[in-house]
Amino acid sequence: MLLADFHIHTTWSDGRHPLPEVVDLFGRTGHDVIAITDHVVNRDSLLGRTAHRLRLSVTREGWDAYRGEIEREARRAWDTYRMVVLAGVELTRNAFTRDRSAHALALGLDAFVGADGAVEEMLASARDAGAVTVACHPHEQSGWFENTFYLWNRRQEVLGLVDLWELACRWDLFPPVARARLAYVGNSDFHSRPHLWAWKTLIDCEKTPAAVLAALRKGTGLGLTRLDAPADVPASDPIPQTCGCLTPLGA
Repeated sequence: MLLADFHIHTTWSDGRHPLPEVVDLFGRTGHDVIAITDHVVNRDSLLGRTAHRLRLSVTREGWDAYRGEIEREARRAWDTYRMVVLAGVELTRNAFTRDRSAHALALGLDAFVGADGAVEEMLASARDAGAVTVACHPHEQSGWFENTFYLWNRRQEVLGLVDLWELACRWDLFPPVARARLAYVGNSDFHSRPHLWAWKTLIDCEKTPAAVLAALRKGTGLGLTRLDAPADVPASDPIPQTCGCLTPLGA
């Protein structure tokens, strides 16, 4: 079984560590597979435009540089740690209520996909680009700003557009997602060092990018585990996330 984390942010969006440092953090802690999934935020709303002004989004103009750095770090990660690094993004549509907010990972992405337009169109574009799609933190989470219910509230309508659902994210489990028996993963939603010690996915496949993506599309042979932090590491991050602050909880 491979230890994997498919939801990781760097300074390309609202993470606190540059990509090479993130690779070293995960490589040194024994991860076999990670995905870099910085935010691609919509531009067609006030909250989205604010995120772009704050430089909290990968842009179409910056895509080649982003994708290029991931490729370079993927080679180094393999040579140094025998760790697979996948390229991806977190497609991010923030709204003033949680019922209208939607975040979805697009894993194995080679071409830029934007987050403008309807959520369903965003997901369809990611699937058309060959990505594996994952509904991020789809149910109630302890973090104030990660509550994004749009996909969960429409789960029957979007089943054909979502490959996997986060059953666990950072330190939270989502029992309603488990009861729905949807294909699942567990991820850290990593933004800073304490988030290393969080929920992870166990995946039974060969350690190659193609095999990992194929196993995710199949949605079977997956499990969850949670890494415990060493005694000298804080259990949580006292500093609030930046990009998440653009997604109010709502009612």
